[in-house]
Amino acid sequence: MCGIFFSLRSAVSQDDGNETSASNLSQLLGKLQLANAARGLCAYTNLAPETQPRRATGPDAQETVHITVQRIALTFFASELRLRGEAAVAQPHIDPDGNVLCWNGEIFEGMSIAPDENDGKELSALLQTRKTPEEIRDVLGSIEGPYAVVYYQKSSRRIYFARDPLGRRSLLIHKPTRANPYFLLTSVSAGAHPAYNLEELPTEQIYCLDAAELGSGESVEANFQRCFETIPRHGYELNVPFVSYLWTKRFPFSLPSILTYAGSQARLPKVNVQLPDDPPMVQDLDHIPAHLSFAVDELTAHLDRSVMLRVRNIPRSSASSGQAKVAVLFSGGIDSTMLAFLASRHVDPDEPIDLLNVAFENPRKISVQVEGNIGGLPKREKKQKLRDPLDYSTVQVSYDVPDRLTGLKEVEELRRLCPARVWNFVEINVPYEESQGARSIVEALMFPGRTVMDLSLAVALYFAARGVGQVRSCPGAPAQPYTTPARVLLNGLGSDELLGGYGRHRTAFKAAGWQAIVDELQLELDRIPTRNLGRDDRVISSHGKETRHPFLSLSVVSFLARLPVHMKTDPRLEAGLGEKLLLRLAARKVGLIEASARKKRAMQFGSHSARMIPGEGDRKGDLLLNR
Repeated sequence: MCGIFFSLRSAVSQDDGNETSASNLSQLLGKLQLANAARGLCAYTNLAPETQPRRATGPDAQETVHITVQRIALTFFASELRLRGEAAVAQPHIDPDGNVLCWNGEIFEGMSIAPDENDGKELSALLQTRKTPEEIRDVLGSIEGPYAVVYYQKSSRRIYFARDPLGRRSLLIHKPTRANPYFLLTSVSAGAHPAYNLEELPTEQIYCLDAAELGSGESVEANFQRCFETIPRHGYELNVPFVSYLWTKRFPFSLPSILTYAGSQARLPKVNVQLPDDPPMVQDLDHIPAHLSFAVDELTAHLDRSVMLRVRNIPRSSASSGQAKVAVLFSGGIDSTMLAFLASRHVDPDEPIDLLNVAFENPRKISVQVEGNIGGLPKREKKQKLRDPLDYSTVQVSYDVPDRLTGLKEVEELRRLCPARVWNFVEINVPYEESQGARSIVEALMFPGRTVMDLSLAVALYFAARGVGQVRSCPGAPAQPYTTPARVLLNGLGSDELLGGYGRHRTAFKAAGWQAIVDELQLELDRIPTRNLGRDDRVISSHGKETRHPFLSLSVVSFLARLPVHMKTDPRLEAGLGEKLLLRLAARKVGLIEASARKKRAMQFGSHSARMIPGEGDRKGDLLLNR
């Protein structure tokens, strides 16, 4: 996991007599470089000393490379958190031909990367042998894993940049304007700032900028559009038999899995449009009907392989053994519990797995619990209640939020199924004052996300990823302070989008039948790259952690997209059974009885991170924040 930053500007701008402008630009570039060093290593400086977390993580290596092309100054910066290989490898990568690669990603499939090798270094060597834009596109199209990449090809003096098709890594772009005549690419912003207009880099294409042509004109902003090119991802076909041969020589997986993987790289698959006439209904989770038996086993196999690829060969961050290297963002729901269970199959038996469970002190929720819901009161009484806030000295704050209660139940189920594993259930309790003290930091990290919903989700991820809390040796035992040393966090995001887990899927079915669900699932898949992943990456990485999404392996995505809709979800069945039906059957089959029947609950409501301030309860999630 890395922070990468690239800037392109006129090399003569500092000689134009505008010293103030040059100084402001230099300060901005310094802020962005600092923000990308371990993804916000200095982000805590605005917190009071007593609320600053202890950091056991940070960048393992960081470097800066400066190149001048005609009248254009290029700056490449990368910091690296070592999650691959035997030793830290400094970035940017520079090959013998002078090409420069800034790589923030993980290659899980498509290239043979040995446990002691660095995937960025291996990718750099492969790109060195490619000359045309189409060849570079094909290299990126052949790999599976989250990534953001900036690549300078010295021979053509072109800069290529892209994100993976699902947008699992953040990369923000600022295009030059008359007021701000420079080009920026950055993993993370420095918050809202008048000197740039950052937005998420779209994932549909590979992008290219001709630095030589850009430097031949009179100004960067005037020539930019002429020198800015897009390369469509489509048109790429993977050699399935050859890749299958290479893969099976290295890993003992079946050919059907390889075929599923191979067709998914160039672009996202389309949802199967086959509509059932009147499919049979599942009576209960204990009996898998014949038409779903194969799909249940295949889902378990695909997901198990995806988890395995994401938890194996993680290097230790310290000399001490027996510490957790893997943690799960854990609500006790079916998604996170299934990932935890599968991870236990592949993590060293001597290593704990940390289950990160976050709960917030939410004054609005507490007020409702103590005083009742004031929303239904007459206007005069409602105003009076808001003028006289609850006296907190009379209230004992409890962190028994819904996700805490389900999490405690599920960790016991995991302990019964995997008794040899040490499961650290990390209770992350966030007082109201602490969450509000971190609000400006979280808003800067999630930028350009700026909605009420962005904040509700981002603040939950921020404290969960920080991993500072307490653990108990057994239920009822005294709590002991604990900070997770794990750098890799598993996240269950994606299952609802792929398997029909949202309430809106049931609503669509009631309105227009199975076709409406197919349309809704396609819409869900199409907008995954533009929704939460870039924001979540920026927030979680601020703690020197990397989030990995097993449900969003392109192999899993492709497998689920190609299944007929009635094999994934059945809105004719009751809640807790019909939504994500296939995953529920798979979870029940491996022994996760309680998790398999648990209903969907959004993270911001399960943790009580949403709408903390009294009077904010009526604000819709898509509204922009007041500040």
